[in-house]
Amino acid sequence: MPARARAAQPAPAFVLPPLPYAENALEPVISASTMGYHYGKHHRAYIDNLNRLAAGTELAGLPLEKIIAASAERADAVALFNNAAQAWNHAFYWHSLRPGGGGTPPAALRPHIEAAFGSVDACRKSLAAAATGQFGSGWAWLVMDGGKLRVVKTTNADLPLTKGMQPLLTIDVWEHAYYLDYQNRRADYVEAVIDKLLNWDFAAQNAHV
Repeated sequence: MPARARAAQPAPAFVLPPLPYAENALEPVISASTMGYHYGKHHRAYIDNLNRLAAGTELAGLPLEKIIAASAERADAVALFNNAAQAWNHAFYWHSLRPGGGGTPPAALRPHIEAAFGSVDACRKSLAAAATGQFGSGWAWLVMDGGKLRVVKTTNADLPLTKGMQPLLTIDVWEHAYYLDYQNRRADYVEAVIDKLLNWDFAAQNAHV
């Protein structure tokens, strides 16, 4: 194809967002190999599919959150919703983790956690129970719902945004998130993420506290 023709082609509406850290930065909890497949293959595929499915529709060119809202629970847009939601979920998940994470939540967030769960430890246990108890693929979330913190879980691509809740952080429990490193030991993966990677600062930012 001539260079002029290539230059005339529009850029994809959505591009794979950069990771907020290197692919090996979460080791040993999450290996660079897992990140290579999870981010480089799975997340990229959701972006590519989203661009393909949205092209030529009335939703083309809309922000990602608007595509999710407009396609949710539409029988004729299941594939579009799944790929848009998974693109959003994964970008949010990467920021829900950080090297040297876990530990104590910021002081501004702790009173909200204690009001909702009784203690930080109880919040951690609630997150772990949701993540390990999710049957099949899905997500565990810490959310703000009506001004109060809650832990919820969603199946497959579903996310709290469509239920009017504000996500604060999430744990991915699709098998591709952990199987290379933990095989069937989902509980070990969840415990390690909560103890060593969870980005409480990101949660506080999303809670606006």
